[in-house]
Amino acid sequence: MKKQGLFSDAVFNHKLFSLALPLALQSLMLAAVAAADAIMLGRLDQNSMSAVSLATQVQFVMTMFISAITAGGSILAAQYWGKQDLHAMTDIFHIMLRLSVLIDLIFGIACVFSPGILMDFFTNDPTLKEIGCQYLRIAGWSYFLVAVSQSFQMMMKVSEHAHAAAMISTVTVFINIGLNTILIFGLLGFPVLGARGSAIATLISRIIELIWSISLSYTDGYLHPQWGSLFHKNKLLSKDFARISLPVLFASLLWGVGFTSYTAIMGHLGQDAAAANSVAAVVRDLACCMCNGIAGAAGVILGNELGQNHMDTAKDYGTRIMKISFLVGFVTTGIILAVIPAVLQFYKLSGMARQYLIGMLVITSFYMIGRCVNTIMINGIFDGGGDTKFDIHSLIVTMWCIAIPTALAGAFVLHWPILAVYACTCLDEVGKIPWVMVHFCHYKWLQNLTRAY
Repeated sequence: MKKQGLFSDAVFNHKLFSLALPLALQSLMLAAVAAADAIMLGRLDQNSMSAVSLATQVQFVMTMFISAITAGGSILAAQYWGKQDLHAMTDIFHIMLRLSVLIDLIFGIACVFSPGILMDFFTNDPTLKEIGCQYLRIAGWSYFLVAVSQSFQMMMKVSEHAHAAAMISTVTVFINIGLNTILIFGLLGFPVLGARGSAIATLISRIIELIWSISLSYTDGYLHPQWGSLFHKNKLLSKDFARISLPVLFASLLWGVGFTSYTAIMGHLGQDAAAANSVAAVVRDLACCMCNGIAGAAGVILGNELGQNHMDTAKDYGTRIMKISFLVGFVTTGIILAVIPAVLQFYKLSGMARQYLIGMLVITSFYMIGRCVNTIMINGIFDGGGDTKFDIHSLIVTMWCIAIPTALAGAFVLHWPILAVYACTCLDEVGKIPWVMVHFCHYKWLQNLTRAY
């Protein structure tokens, strides 16, 4: 008989938290870089903070492609790790690296050589555009590296080395923040570089991250690529990878471009709205760290069980994780409401921007219930079992057919108040919850994806 209490299964608890905590820490560290940039640049001036926030939306879109590659790899690799098929895992690693290099090249070239075209999408303010271009011309060089680093770290996570990936992220984030402090404000004899200093700090930390990730993969107990067979294609595994990854990529693009559209809409409503939205985005990303960690852990845990064909155990674990998703959502709501006064003390904002920020954070606090539930359920439970198509359908309906058209109409046709437009950008996550719960109960995510190679 299965144990009924939410945290009554000691084995489940150990598996979940030994993975979720390092992954949440890694997510926190990545969000901390954006938070540090916003806080430091916000101390310097409002326009620098807003411009860099808009410019980094390019990296956000790039991350959508990287996430699709690493998610597809992690879904398959987690199941093959459960089966202890290391040969298949190496082939998956190779697929991830081939695709990662392509993504790095595309985005790196675009940011370094055509930043003005990219910034035109996010703002029509010439001051914000110029600062953003300065940032992208430097930070764009780091985009040649990031996808490869993420591929190495993803293989660490699924092969019981999540703590190592978290350690790399943590240390390089502290390096990034330290360099930010020196270069943005011109300490230790350096000139005051502002947004350019933030970009240089990002580039240096990414170089360190890549070197460390590759070096660690060659120590005992870690997986590393076989460079001589990097371009050898396992046709069956490549077919499985495409079948899993393409829906994830399509969903990531739908969500990423849609979310970037939200930022663009707010960016076209004036400097105060753009500044407040930039700060609210930082708070939101920090608040998402725990649900991101649990989602990542859920995918690995369920993948391990499904790869071993332990369907009953996977179903029980999935039910526990579903309940935890709601708990995390409500706790996150309370945390955001509690930190609003502290957030207001960190930034130099105009009086109007401060008023917008208060309203945005209140709206964000309730939005986070849906965000946490959907992230854990869709990206963790559903994707962990190879059920990657559901996210596409839900995004098309809730984001592209409801939230984006409503926000566009409210901003540019009906001329609604700023906070009403912002609330429209939060409709999609809240609207998904009933649909997600119905789909969960159909158990299409209970799939063993492994083959005999």
